Amino acid sequence: MKPARPFSLLFRHCLCTVVGSSLLGLCASLPAQDEAPKPNDKDSALLQALHARSIGPAGMSGRVTALAARDDDPDTILVGAASGGLWRTENAGMTWTRLFDEQKVASIGAIALDPKHPQRIWVGTGEAFPRNSVASGNGLYRSDDAGRTWTHLGLEASERIGNILVSKADSDTAWIGVVGKAWGPGDERGVYKTTDGGKTLRRVLYVDDRTGCADLVQHPQDPNTLFAAMWSFRRRPYDFVSGGKGSGLWRSRDGGETWTKLEAKDGLPKGELGRIGIAIARS
Repeated sequence: MKPARPFSLLFRHCLCTVVGSSLLGLCASLPAQDEAPKPNDKDSALLQALHARSIGPAGMSGRVTALAARDDDPDTILVGAASGGLWRTENAGMTWTRLFDEQKVASIGAIALDPKHPQRIWVGTGEAFPRNSVASGNGLYRSDDAGRTWTHLGLEASERIGNILVSKADSDTAWIGVVGKAWGPGDERGVYKTTDGGKTLRRVLYVDDRTGCADLVQHPQDPNTLFAAMWSFRRRPYDFVSGGKGSGLWRSRDGGETWTKLEAKDGLPKGELGRIGIAIARS
């Protein structure tokens, strides 16, 4: 092995000295790690008026979920949003007024106007279309002063109310269709009836804890005849199951007191059914 040359030894010594001095200078220039940053008074003053609010999990607030209008006043329309509350226009949509901002929830599933009393509004909360981005409600509400104040009538655990029918003959009689929970079984599903303006709610149609009421209509010529579309569904994080043995079309001929399930012999398709929509011509 050849002995190291004096020049090589000198170069290595100088290099180590330069690197060591640089590291010492760098360490000396770094601030102490335990020093806390000083607050910015200007930013604090600007931000103190702001409050945290939920903006998730998805941009669904503007999705329209319910509509209601009066035959004798077509310029007045009520609109419910997926998580954007209840709105009213009295000039055919030129301007809008918020009606539900003071309540605990902002998801609207159903709106009904009293045929005899224009100031009375019924609202079912919770979007009735159980998407993967969907907001829940906390039951049934009624206003007797055109939406200025509201009374919570119950069905707190329903999460989703999709239909409300108000009797044309008796303002205190109404039927409520509950879709129910999206992400699991729920015992408040079904069709409810009240005869005292919502003070008491009696369930008159129930299939099981996974089958809710997807649609509810009254025959225009026979107010005692009602049709209810019952829908079995299951929302999961990775898929959605629509339809099942519980799905079907039901009919009542006594104002919702008793119900009969319509079968294939009545003209319906055979096999398991999915979500059903109902409409009856006024004529």
